[in-house]
Amino acid sequence: MSRASRTREEIRRFLSTGAVQVAEVDLGAGEQAALRPGPGSPPVTAGEVFVLVRREGVPAGTFLERVPEGADPRAVLTSAARRVLAGSGGFRSEPAPPRDAAPPHASVVVATRERAGQLARALDSLLAQDHPHFEIVVVDNAPVTDETKELVHQKYGERVRYVREPVPGLAVAHNAGLAVARGEVVAFTDDDVIADPRWLTELTVPFAADPRLGCVTGLILPARLRTPAQVLLESHGGFAKGFTPTTYDPAAPPRDEPLFPFTAGRFGSGANMAFRTGVLRAVGGFDPATGAGTPARGGDDLYGFVRVLAHGHRLHYTPRALVWHHHRETWADLETQAYGYGAGLTAYLTAILVNRPALLPAFLARLPRGLAHARALTAVRDTDGGGAAPGGHDSRSHPWPRRLSRLQRRGMLYGPAGYLRARQALRKTAARGRR
Repeated sequence: MSRASRTREEIRRFLSTGAVQVAEVDLGAGEQAALRPGPGSPPVTAGEVFVLVRREGVPAGTFLERVPEGADPRAVLTSAARRVLAGSGGFRSEPAPPRDAAPPHASVVVATRERAGQLARALDSLLAQDHPHFEIVVVDNAPVTDETKELVHQKYGERVRYVREPVPGLAVAHNAGLAVARGEVVAFTDDDVIADPRWLTELTVPFAADPRLGCVTGLILPARLRTPAQVLLESHGGFAKGFTPTTYDPAAPPRDEPLFPFTAGRFGSGANMAFRTGVLRAVGGFDPATGAGTPARGGDDLYGFVRVLAHGHRLHYTPRALVWHHHRETWADLETQAYGYGAGLTAYLTAILVNRPALLPAFLARLPRGLAHARALTAVRDTDGGGAAPGGHDSRSHPWPRRLSRLQRRGMLYGPAGYLRARQALRKTAARGRR
């Protein structure tokens, strides 16, 4: 079969993927349990359902279950949640922080560009946070209209601060937010998420317990699985990093991470991350030649993680800090995303070595394993059988198309050149500004 024929067949199989409902079951104390649809989703009915299990409000795991026609969704999904818990020996959850650990004053930065409808949904969820002391900063990145500015000023007034950043690029926008942040901790999320009400508290309270902590990342789950693209992405792990809390310490590198700290994608994602503000400023913030909106295509969040670790600070991942993410919806979106992920990966590695040449020997020592990791990362991934669930984090419920793997590899080859082009573009912009 020719490559073109295989691609057509992959797209045909992709388009046959059915929608999956999103819901959550909270197993409270005793026999009490609550079933809720995912954020923005209708009530659960018959069919496939992706379920987040909570234990007394704390995210604990996910599974996939089919609700038969005519059955009570609450009874079916509650029973399945308890069965999964029992079969796994119980999901492990992170211990609650000490009662006297108050979350530090926080700034939440949301970078956006011409997506006022999505932004409003995100801001509504951020304003509903239970954190006692925080501010929200919207950075309008290279806007072409006043839509975002008008939304912030007219609907949110003084509750949300507005910053306009004319230079395009996600890292540039994040740096603009960092520059005006007043909080001890600065958190970043995207305009296409819905934040759980305790998201900011859970993301920031670890800083109060560990003075060596420089960064905290959290759990990202799908807000919707309505399209084949959304189901395919989540069935291969999506953006989630699992339900095991983990602390990464450069003074004690993890034995099961031979590429540490260069496999920064394991640490978290930019839609759910927070930094001690002084630490992030001390390492120079994000590299402005990385991120979406630049020729580098991505890698800004990974750059930030590695820079903080390279300066001796710890990074902590907590599944207690949850945001619901609206995944891309079409095949074309997936193609763009696959190429961008590949480019961003090698662009951020290039940025690290350009800005921190002292890391070159450590990088070269890890290069052979890194190449093997890259091959595995972009391999064609088949299903594992057995009805794996989207969001299972190690499961494959749908094959990963060869075309997407090829695009990711092409992106990885392009990434270093993309980063250098982005640096050149920034120099030109700076030169025009001095005239």
